[in-house]
Amino acid sequence: MSSAAPPAALDAASQSQVAVSRLRVFTNRLIFRTMLFTMGSAAVLLHLVGRNEQRTWRFAKARARTLARVLGVTVHVRGLEHLDGKPCVFVSNHRSHFDIAAILGFVPGINRFTAKKELFREPVLGLVMRTMGMIPVDREHPEKAIERLRRLQHDGHSLVFFPEGTRSRDGMLAPFKKGAFVTAIELGLPVVPIACRGSERIMPAGGYLAILPGEMELEILEPIATADLSYEQRGELANRVRARIAEALG
Repeated sequence: MSSAAPPAALDAASQSQVAVSRLRVFTNRLIFRTMLFTMGSAAVLLHLVGRNEQRTWRFAKARARTLARVLGVTVHVRGLEHLDGKPCVFVSNHRSHFDIAAILGFVPGINRFTAKKELFREPVLGLVMRTMGMIPVDREHPEKAIERLRRLQHDGHSLVFFPEGTRSRDGMLAPFKKGAFVTAIELGLPVVPIACRGSERIMPAGGYLAILPGEMELEILEPIATADLSYEQRGELANRVRARIAEALG
């Protein structure tokens, strides 16, 4: 005899799962927005009170890991042996907004993100980004960002670029813009590629900050030296890094 549940029971179970899933998405969205606001505000206050950059960054990185844990997101990191603790230019593919929290929390060191200048106009987010020393980029005048990066060259910290310019909507790796590679060559810093997998399932595009529990991975690939490269080789460098990330993503 068949032990299959009757259709009515299956339908009820399916509806229950949908309700639980919607509740979790709503809860995670609320947690994400609340923690982002409170953690950002706390980081700003911590910096203003102590003017201690190391302490502010330790706080921010620890809270990013807490955020992932509370949301039910597990971030796996591979390739940490490729990092020597010296400044570099991290270049990552971009699958979702959660990539930023993952790299902030789980890649060692103080790693300043570059972001379009419009984000710095947001009241809370902009204040947090300026406090953390993030770099605004004017896409019409990228040379302004490079000038600022030159001034920060000797602070011993690394930079993070998403050279696709925006997150991928279909999972495909878009062409790379050249800004990250011009910066690396100008500053003489090695490029460290990061292959980011799975975050598009954690925070789907168009989901209005919907975050789903799950797993994602950051794979840190071998550094590529730039000390002997010229400005004219920026495109070659971009293609080389893109090919390496594409190969890692399979």
